[in-house]
Amino acid sequence: MFLINSFEIIGTIAFAISGALTGIEKKLDLFGIIFLAITTAVGGGIFRDIIIGRTPPDAFVDPTSCIISIVTALIVFLFYEKINKFKNIIIISDALGLGIFTLVGCNTAIVHGANSAFIVIAMGLITGVGGGMLRDVFAKNVPFIFKKEIYAMASITGALCFYYIHRYFPEIISLYICCAIIFIIRILSLIYKLNLPVSKFSTNSNFVKSEITPH
Repeated sequence: MFLINSFEIIGTIAFAISGALTGIEKKLDLFGIIFLAITTAVGGGIFRDIIIGRTPPDAFVDPTSCIISIVTALIVFLFYEKINKFKNIIIISDALGLGIFTLVGCNTAIVHGANSAFIVIAMGLITGVGGGMLRDVFAKNVPFIFKKEIYAMASITGALCFYYIHRYFPEIISLYICCAIIFIIRILSLIYKLNLPVSKFSTNSNFVKSEITPH
């Protein structure tokens, strides 16, 4: 239990940094920055808890994650110029948070008696990408999960690995291995510009318009 809590704290900080930096880049005020930090950090967990029947969600029962997110957002706000010198920190934070929360979601599903691979992977995916989706929607960005970038697939791959290896390895080893898998897949996909296929018509807006324009 201590391990999971420690893992969640690290993930919360990582996602809160991602949310706060997005808020600053979008020129939001302090409230907006804090709101995006909290949303990114706890949004996926709220979705997960509602789906598996844990109501009210943990984020409302135990405010620890929200408090950590607020403190993180304030630190990012106050020291943005120094933090911003580290290139790609928002991408690294988001990738780390994706890995950690995917596995927290998988583990939560298993603890609550989920034996189906589909449920475990779905809960991991929802926990991993839910907060980032909300962050991007509020910031008026297209969520990573809907882009050609390898984002959701990294989460799914890590969740699938966790489902099959957690029975054979100690909890800490399983968490570290699968978190590393998600993180590495996500970072390598960005370094080498690896993308999922996109429809050849996706950039041809004239084709779409011609199909729907009434005569």
